[in-house]
Amino acid sequence: MGRKCQSCGMPLAKDENGGGSNKDGSTSTLYCSLCYQNGVFLHPDFSAKDMQDYCVEQLTKRGMPRFMAWIFTRGIPSLDRWKIAES
Repeated sequence: MGRKCQSCGMPLAKDENGGGSNKDGSTSTLYCSLCYQNGVFLHPDFSAKDMQDYCVEQLTKRGMPRFMAWIFTRGIPSLDRWKIAES
C-alpha cells in the first residue's frame, strides 16, 4: 500500500492535488490537500476523534455505508499527526 495522509488516512495517490502544500509551495509527502494547505492544517483544533467523525460524515455523504466509513477511519488515532499531538 502506498503512502497515506498522516491526518485523515486517505491514500495520497487518491488526492487530486497529489498531496497538501507546504508553506514554501512544495507538495507535502505527509498530508493530503483536504487536511493541509500552505503549511497549515485546515482543521487545526480537531482531535483524532473529531477527524474520525468528520471523515465518517464526508464518506457517508458520498454514499458509503456508515459502518464501512467507520472501518476506513478507525486507524486515524494511530497516524503521525495524532501521535505527535498526544505527546
